Amino acid sequence: MNQAKRQAIFETLKEVNPTPTTELEYTSPFELLIAVLLSAQATDVSVNKATRKLFPVANTPAAMLALGEEGLADYIRTIGLYRSKARHVIQTCRILLEQHGGEVPRDRAALEALPGVGRKTANVVMNTAFGEPTIAVDTHIFRVANRTRLAPGKNVLEVELGLLKFVPAEFQHDAHHWLILHGRYVCKARRPECWHCAIEPLCEYRDKILTPPAR
Repeated sequence: MNQAKRQAIFETLKEVNPTPTTELEYTSPFELLIAVLLSAQATDVSVNKATRKLFPVANTPAAMLALGEEGLADYIRTIGLYRSKARHVIQTCRILLEQHGGEVPRDRAALEALPGVGRKTANVVMNTAFGEPTIAVDTHIFRVANRTRLAPGKNVLEVELGLLKFVPAEFQHDAHHWLILHGRYVCKARRPECWHCAIEPLCEYRDKILTPPAR
């Protein structure tokens, strides 16, 4: 895919959705960090249902730590892997208080040092909470980048580095949100809905499905 086509893809995505953002509900960097931690192998919808009850009770590291693992588990037991996530969240809160003055660090290395926080989670927090031009590659973005040929790669790191290289600078801050939403609602895993895809004319996927299923 040439760079002119990549430029056109992001111009189109911006036209369709000028101000994309995460579907996780949060009001502070700490709430976002916890929501992203909880979202691993879970849907944003299920996380939001849990945090709507959790955050009014505990939305700071100190308040979350006071709940303890069992207390936190009661709020998030509807989310997959809730026990290990409760453990990671409590450990993370302790580190935030002891090493970062209760604040979420903006530094990638410091974020990735937190229990349960990998490169993808760090990228989400850096981008969404702090406005950094990072791109967190999840299964949706990995699929879209490879399927469209926007930034093909064999693993998530290759795709991330490819996107950072090829996405025009003016679009890098919002690229993560555009691509994840596109993969979630249009360029779906089992059956991409090419028939109503805004970037279909620019996409280089060979097996496009241009006819909607019969009802």
